[in-house]
Amino acid sequence: MNGWTETYRGGVAPWECDVAEHFTIAYYFDRLADASATLAETLRLAELARASVRRFDVRFVRELRAGDSFHIGSGPIALDEHSIRFGHRFIDSGSGETVAWAEETLDGPEAALASEARKAVGQRLVNWPGPAIERRPEPRRFDGFRPGARDRVKPTDLDHLGCFTTAAFVHRFTAACLQTLAAIGASQTYMQVERRGYSTFELTLQISGYPRLGNQILVESGILHLGNSSIRLLHRMSDHATGAEFARLGQFGVQLDLDARRPTALPEAVRAAAAQLLISLA
Repeated sequence: MNGWTETYRGGVAPWECDVAEHFTIAYYFDRLADASATLAETLRLAELARASVRRFDVRFVRELRAGDSFHIGSGPIALDEHSIRFGHRFIDSGSGETVAWAEETLDGPEAALASEARKAVGQRLVNWPGPAIERRPEPRRFDGFRPGARDRVKPTDLDHLGCFTTAAFVHRFTAACLQTLAAIGASQTYMQVERRGYSTFELTLQISGYPRLGNQILVESGILHLGNSSIRLLHRMSDHATGAEFARLGQFGVQLDLDARRPTALPEAVRAAAAQLLISLA
């Protein structure tokens, strides 16, 4: 961890675990937001983090479950004229093992730094040992996407600056994921009876705008890939009134055997229903 900054230290509460019995992704992003804000503050870039288009690429290596302790190490890992990239490592405090890797990119004209700030950040760059990010193809149009979440922005969705939080984005996308799974027969009843769950191993969150208090928001979802045990989803959040996009989340996961804690094949009925909802990437 030489050169890295510890930006969070805590643990997993039982109420932060989901139906797959592990730390839910929205709470990963809640802690990631804390880590990001702390790093930006350390680097004197707090305002920049809110001004820029943001992208998070997250790879999960191992589960965190109720009672686990963990901490996050963060640092700037790349810098160019119009973007800054930060790296965040979720580390099991007991074993020292990295359980998740997250790259955060601030992009666009707002990410351009004054020469002094650029020099200061450049001197703090750390080597990034995380996995290479694979850019997955996305459809050009959203025909065939299904409504997955629809509600309004509440005061509890906002941070101390009055801005919609990353966890609030991901909570809506999680609801859309559950709606999509139910639509193909992988409902909560099925999950409970068969002891199955959907376990995410890769996430890409791109935020291009922030809904405001009282806005009606809509999340639509599509299935982009169907494997033996895997399903890749794309969720898109937009303003219900104008259709303007706020964010999108690419989500890649597998059906998990909750007892063996291993991927297991999708049943034919679920596969057949999912195949009917596949979105063309052509």
